[in-house]
Amino acid sequence: MCGRTACTLAPDEVRRACAFGKRGGQRRLPRWRDGDAEKYRPSYNKTPQSTSPVLLPQRHFDKNAPEDEYVLASMRWGLIPAWFRENDPSKMQYSTSNCRSENILEKKSYKDPLVKGQRCVILADGFYEWKRQEKTKQPFFIYFPQAPTQMKTEDQDDRKSSLSNKNSETEGPPKEASENEEELVEWNGWRLLTMAGLFDCWTPDGGEPLYTYTVITVNASSNLKGIHDRMPAILDGEEEVRKWLNYGEVKSLEALKMLQPTTHATTLPSAFSPWILTAKRNQSQRQAVR
Repeated sequence: MCGRTACTLAPDEVRRACAFGKRGGQRRLPRWRDGDAEKYRPSYNKTPQSTSPVLLPQRHFDKNAPEDEYVLASMRWGLIPAWFRENDPSKMQYSTSNCRSENILEKKSYKDPLVKGQRCVILADGFYEWKRQEKTKQPFFIYFPQAPTQMKTEDQDDRKSSLSNKNSETEGPPKEASENEEELVEWNGWRLLTMAGLFDCWTPDGGEPLYTYTVITVNASSNLKGIHDRMPAILDGEEEVRKWLNYGEVKSLEALKMLQPTTHATTLPSAFSPWILTAKRNQSQRQAVR
């Protein structure tokens, strides 16, 4: 299962951390949906009913948008179906923070969004899981492996200096970086965990639309079974993210096949490292599990 996550990047860092490639080969930064960057709050402790950054196709908000154009939205964790009749989300009588991949087609709350193509990717630094022990529970933090911070080389500095001199000679005073120039900057920070999810839009009587999501879970991979028997359905790499979000070409049943535990069980051991998390007042200390 997945009941707690962390997402600590600032709104602009989230954009840069999930740059994507369009079919023409151009790299793009997803934009935040209007007003949603202000709704997002970085936190080491995100629980159901909190708000998290979610990546989804722009077409869900603009039917004329290109199919490979993505947008970031702040959504509430815990799916509220569009058909929910109460005016208070707290009156949901069952938890929808997680949904089992094998049961999606059996439950209307999840089947409806799936059939409508409302697939999304939940972004996080990682997620927490607790291993049951005799008298206590041991917390773990699971995340993508992180590459060493890349330092600028002398060649990169020389090229930057050369480009700066060229611009000053040909264009006069330096200008503010354009959107395209910003998009070319490579992200060398934390690699966000990308979890498969479904979302829906619920509107109470006389109220504002509320976008909510659920995290899809599968059987735990071989290296995590000792901690818990379930885990989020992980999309490992840009190609898997693209296929999951491309509801026009990748139909529902085909998309669900991507989330089979046997598929990920062979790749996750090399892609994940569980860490013990020890809390000390306002600080957290991480120790690698060997």
